[in-house]
Order: sequence, then C-alpha cells, then structure tokens
Amino acid sequence: MMGRQSLVRSMMMGVALAAAVTLTLPAGTAQAASSVVAVVNNTPITSGDVDSRANFLKLQRTKGNVRAIAREQMIEDALKRGEILRAKASVSTSDVDTAFARFAASNKMSPDQLSKILNQAGVGVDHFKQYIAVQMSWPRLVNARYGSGADSKTLMQRMQENGGKKPVTTEYFLKQVIFVVPEKKRNAIMGKRKQEAEASRPKFPGCDQAKVFAATMRDVSIRDLGRVLAPELPDDWKPLIEKTDGVTTGTRVTERGVEYLAICKKREVNDDVAAEMVFRAEDIGKAKSGEEDANSKKYLAELRKKATITER
Repeated sequence: MMGRQSLVRSMMMGVALAAAVTLTLPAGTAQAASSVVAVVNNTPITSGDVDSRANFLKLQRTKGNVRAIAREQMIEDALKRGEILRAKASVSTSDVDTAFARFAASNKMSPDQLSKILNQAGVGVDHFKQYIAVQMSWPRLVNARYGSGADSKTLMQRMQENGGKKPVTTEYFLKQVIFVVPEKKRNAIMGKRKQEAEASRPKFPGCDQAKVFAATMRDVSIRDLGRVLAPELPDDWKPLIEKTDGVTTGTRVTERGVEYLAICKKREVNDDVAAEMVFRAEDIGKAKSGEEDANSKKYLAELRKKATITER
C-alpha cells in the first residue's frame, strides 16, 4: 500500500501547497450545458470535462493556453483509463477515497470542506477523484509492462536498501503572509507594498499572533499552510525557506501581491510519512530524466497510435 499512498501524496503535494494558497479563488461560475468535444475509442469527452480540468490547472497555476492543455490531458486520461480498465489494473474506490481524505487532512480540512472548495473552484469532487484514480493506477500498469520500478517497492524494502534506516528530512509548519495587490493597481502600488512587506518582517510577532498582526495593516491576509516536508516545498519558495535563519523568509512578488512565509516550527523527522516522501521525491527525480517517464510516454504513444480519436 505504501506505493499507492506515496504516489498520490507526492503527485498531489505539487497541488497541495498551491491549493492551500489559492483556495479563496472566487466561486466557479456556472458552466454552460456540456457538448461533446472529442471521442476517444467511443468514450466521449465533453466541454464540461475540459472546463473541470482547466479549472484544476488554474489551481496549479499552469501557464499557457489552459483550455488547450486541459483538452489534451483529457484525451490522454481517456487513453490511460481505457487501458487501465482493459488490464483490470484500477485501484479501488476505497483507495481513492482514502487518498482524497489524506489530501484534505494535509491541508487542515475535512473531506467535506475540500469538496466544497473543489466545487466552488469549478473542479468538482468527481473530476478530482477520477484524476486521483488515473494517477494512482497508471504507474502500476507502466511498471507491469516494462518491469517493476521503485513504485512497487514497500517502505520496508526501501529502508533495507538504505541500510535499514528511515531517511531523515526537515518538517516545517508554515504560515503565509500576503500583502494583497489588486491586479488593476499592480503598477501603481507594487513598490510601496514590497516596502511595507519588508518592513513588517522584523516586527512579525510569531505564528500564534499572526492574524492579530495582519489586522493592524491594510489588505494583509494570513494563510495556514500546516505541515510541509522538505521534499514537498515548491521550487519557487524552497531557496528562501532553506536559507532563512529567523522566523520569516524573504519576500516574493506573486500574482496575489507581495508574500513571505513564516516558519512556525522546524525540526528533523524520520517517521513513515517522511520516509515515503523522501523516497518518492528520489523516484520522481529519477523519473523526470529516466526510464519511468520514458516508459510512460512510450506506452501512451502506443495507445494513441492504435486509438480512434475524433476531435470536434
């Protein structure tokens, strides 16, 4: 079971921190009646499917033509899902529900609260769970086709390869301080807001008083990011966090305004969750430039070549 849970945790954590800082997006607008935009091996893909994936990509802050990317991802998911079902390699509904609950808990939410946020963002619970199911099932199929990879190994096996020891990583508890800059005022006030954010850092009173601190300033919000392990840190924040000696990181200009993170607590840990995360981060690093990723692309290309795909 470690492989499945580890995969889902690592797959989502790229989303987890992003979701934690973007879940106050305006409620999703009502979508028009769905129409079929593509058919993959007799499986229809609707405009509603594409809308849901596009909204999900926005939560991940995906750049570029989001709808075009969403459409392509839905075609690929249809190919993968069809092959997963053919090979009877799908994870169970309970596995997906467990992963969903773990993701909610990692963001300090109940499953019901996460469901509400996904619906408000225009993603939808069903779409998100279908995404989880494919992301959990597909690597099993790739490994079965091309040989067992790291995902198929248990935590115990990985520990034995590591000399019987669990790897140690750093655990952070973080809060995000955001000096909000409306889009229409970015050019006019961004410099001033950056000065205000920098000036506030030495005065930060600690995480327990963060909200009271924010209330003394104009248009400043606090978001609790909860527990984040070192392998989960987003690339754009990681250098700032790792070189921080005090409580707060340096500032960054983002699409929301000027931000910095407060490190509420930091310690070295080697529990099972940390071990899973470290091992999976190693696997992802290998896959990005190595065999796992290449095999997945090769498999998908074969499916696409044999498939009947009609786009409308």
